[in-house]
Amino acid sequence: MRRWVLSDPEKPIPPTVQSSYRSSYLVKDIGVIMAGGFIAYHEPGIVEILTIISFFFILSLAEWLSSKMIRAGIIGQIAVGIIYGKPLADILTSESQKTFLSLGYVGLILIIFEGGLGARIDLLKQNFVLSMVGAITGVCFPIGLSYLLLYLGFGYGPVETFIIGAALSATSLGTTFAVISSASSTINLAQTRVGSVLVSAAVIDDVVGLVMSSVIGNLHMIQEDGDINLGWLIGRPIVASVGMALVTPIVTKFFFAPMFRRYIEYHFARFDHISNIILMVLVLSAFISIAAYTGTSVLFGSFLAGSFLSYIPSKHPEGPFVVMSREEGERETDKSPTFIHTFERYLLDVQKYLMEPLFFASMGFAIPFVQLWTGKRIWRGIVFTLLMIFAKFIVGIWIPLWDCVFIRNVPKLRAGPIVQGSPEGANRDRNTGKSDRERTWLSGLLLGSAMVARGEIGLLIIEIGYNNTSYVTQEGLITGVWAILLNTIIGPVIVGLLVKYYGKRIAEGQWGLQNHPVPSLGH
Repeated sequence: MRRWVLSDPEKPIPPTVQSSYRSSYLVKDIGVIMAGGFIAYHEPGIVEILTIISFFFILSLAEWLSSKMIRAGIIGQIAVGIIYGKPLADILTSESQKTFLSLGYVGLILIIFEGGLGARIDLLKQNFVLSMVGAITGVCFPIGLSYLLLYLGFGYGPVETFIIGAALSATSLGTTFAVISSASSTINLAQTRVGSVLVSAAVIDDVVGLVMSSVIGNLHMIQEDGDINLGWLIGRPIVASVGMALVTPIVTKFFFAPMFRRYIEYHFARFDHISNIILMVLVLSAFISIAAYTGTSVLFGSFLAGSFLSYIPSKHPEGPFVVMSREEGERETDKSPTFIHTFERYLLDVQKYLMEPLFFASMGFAIPFVQLWTGKRIWRGIVFTLLMIFAKFIVGIWIPLWDCVFIRNVPKLRAGPIVQGSPEGANRDRNTGKSDRERTWLSGLLLGSAMVARGEIGLLIIEIGYNNTSYVTQEGLITGVWAILLNTIIGPVIVGLLVKYYGKRIAEGQWGLQNHPVPSLGH
């Protein structure tokens, strides 16, 4: 007969040892060691089950309705989040809302990761200067106009005005990529020149916004401790962001891409999607971890991860990742599906129907909806909203200006035996020039309207300022939330209408779909 020996001989054997299958103790001949516990499994209540079912059903229904009615499905999802969340009816439990918020943020990371996978690296490089100019405009105008209205007009404090302006200077990356994805049935914005400018400018604005959020979140440390190194406090996220932006392309081009192409990629053809998804998870996890621990944005890290994976495969026609379709990569023994193909097969449906809706619904959880509705707050919020729409719309003016200043006239091919200088040729030239100008202005309008949505980044910054510092008052919070909410609604609606009615014309212009290198600064 086996005898149990405890570490304390005088201590009786716990009763749970007698029923080891229910015990959280691991009993050995030499003692009792505490092991992991467990959660008692029980059937959820019918009310909880029906609540979650109704939440997901109405979330999908609201997305479909708002897509049909106003060409912006995210608006319905935000509205459902407001209704089911704490701002209004508080139907979901706090635990469910926190869980959905976390899952939604993973969805946001996947949205931006997909954007990086599908980004045209050549277009991003060719339009980097224009994107930088647009991003600077998109940061400076909201902050400057905020001081004009909030500080001089409404009498808000200077630091409070800066925090609100910083929140409105950000561009919602999640909304931007969601709009690009939803427009893909009409025009693949990711493959257009204006789309590449939009993506770059939005990423830069996002990084700047999150750098400012980090600084704002640490303002209380300055108030509490005067010995804080202010330079490092402000400089760390800036250095981390710039460092990742500079180091990633260099090490990718000169180390990771050659190593992958020479030693690794041909082995991927043996395992197809399995090897792809493993590498995608590892790369994404590595990039967002580096971004988080160095002090920059995990969203920036996820975009860099997608761009990294889109660059490293060989572009040679005989390369395993050079395929015409996913089916070819799966069928041919010496070929492999691309990383974007793997994303579409394994992650796209989960992202589109679960993670992405939860992300936009979780934005609704964070909106103080009831507090918005007083006369003074409404008119101030609407006035500030209109000013902030203009502050981002102005970014689009750089498209026609760039055409006027930097893009040299390219001789156009004329169809038919029309003699140059004849009346017919002159009329055709005038019509062509007018059409090109219209497409350019439409592209500028598309860029400006796509930059309008503030979304999750704006809410994050202003709530950090309100919760972590003493500078932002409730009135300032409400005014900022009004502008963030209405901008996030109005921007995607305008983009949806533009793509619906003018998408093909934009795609046919010189800022549309690009099959060949485009003129850039200095060329």
